[in-house]
Amino acid sequence: FGFLDESDSCRVVHGYDPVDPNGNITINWDFPSIEPNVYVKVSIHNYQLYRHIERPGWRLSWVWAGDEFISDVIGAETTERGNCTGRHGANGAPPHCCEKQPVMADLLPGAPYNRQSANCCRGGVLSSVTQNNRTATSQFDMYIVNFALDEHGDPKMPTTFSIGVPGYTCSNATNVPATRSKVDEQRHVQVLRTWQIICSYSQFRDAPSPSCCVSLTTFYNNTIVGCPRDSCGGANSPSAHQCLSGGEQSKVLAALPDAEGAPPVPVIRCTEHMCPIRVHWHVKQSYRGYWRVKTTVTNYDVVSNYTDWNLVVQHPNLRSLTQLFSFNYQPLIQYGTINDTGMFWGIKNYNEMLLGDGNVQTEMILEKDPSDFTFSGGWAFPRRVYFNGHECVMPPPDQYPSLPNAARDVRVSAVQRWLVASSCVLSLSMLFLV
Repeated sequence: FGFLDESDSCRVVHGYDPVDPNGNITINWDFPSIEPNVYVKVSIHNYQLYRHIERPGWRLSWVWAGDEFISDVIGAETTERGNCTGRHGANGAPPHCCEKQPVMADLLPGAPYNRQSANCCRGGVLSSVTQNNRTATSQFDMYIVNFALDEHGDPKMPTTFSIGVPGYTCSNATNVPATRSKVDEQRHVQVLRTWQIICSYSQFRDAPSPSCCVSLTTFYNNTIVGCPRDSCGGANSPSAHQCLSGGEQSKVLAALPDAEGAPPVPVIRCTEHMCPIRVHWHVKQSYRGYWRVKTTVTNYDVVSNYTDWNLVVQHPNLRSLTQLFSFNYQPLIQYGTINDTGMFWGIKNYNEMLLGDGNVQTEMILEKDPSDFTFSGGWAFPRRVYFNGHECVMPPPDQYPSLPNAARDVRVSAVQRWLVASSCVLSLSMLFLV
């Protein structure tokens, strides 16, 4: 499916992802009660296999249908209070927010206990369901006054929902079957009604240029195939990367803000590819029944860390992955015998954070499948690579390292030796017959 871009009604911005065709962020508004004031439990579920929401996290916003205002919130807070003149919340207390378009943000870790709700207080960070399904959900509770009602006496749905994260487009709210929750082994409870909003991702909407690229090397060819030049748009790209030479890095690092601060744009090392992230795939060694690959992810941004990063690789031999070092791994797509896409991520308290101007690396051993394994024709290299949900730029296939002539000569020589040996056996057999 796709979404129309408001700037061009003839252009469709596709949100379909072949690696995660059913992935989305689902927002539920559950109504446990509507009298005397409306009580809403809002939950945000990240149902994406490999895309996660990093800091500064989600910022959920909408536009009220009438003169509603938020009396109180538990588990989150709005970024602005707005003009609350003449309005009062519960027990006469000042309202939490009177904005026509409130923007709700998750509380930070360490929030006061009496302001917390279940699944709150992670700064808006949502894990992917593959990395950690327990932290793929956020939740907060709202108490709303003056909820606009329709002719049937039901609350009117807000409009213009946004998750506040680049690349995501959200639908309007729709009525879905009311949420049921299990209380104990015998009892369930059901809310009065449930509204649902679906948010889908498009890399085109996220950024006008890529943010990662892939380079290739092998043990059988000394050629280094680097990332394509200006993979991420170059020095004049719309992403407005700042480019630093080696001598400038120490000055920038010395002037960095403290841990609570954040620079507005990436500050990357000057390279030909101009990407913040490079993924290097090295075919390291060949054994009798196995082959070995070393993968290195390098962060060229000298000021930004990637927390809970992940790497998705598509390669037909991943179904025969035998051993992996230093990373976690989980297959993503399995249809019958097809198992060619997998997700890699760091080990907690070891390398789950990719530091600025640093790297993480792994080695994997894969079993050779006699039915399709070969080092020729670029078969040993990945078909697609994604870093943190962004597809990386691959080198052109005609530039992939090729088998040297010597390797082809060795194959010919082996055949020639077999033919000579066979002819000798045949000659001896005929001699004995004579």
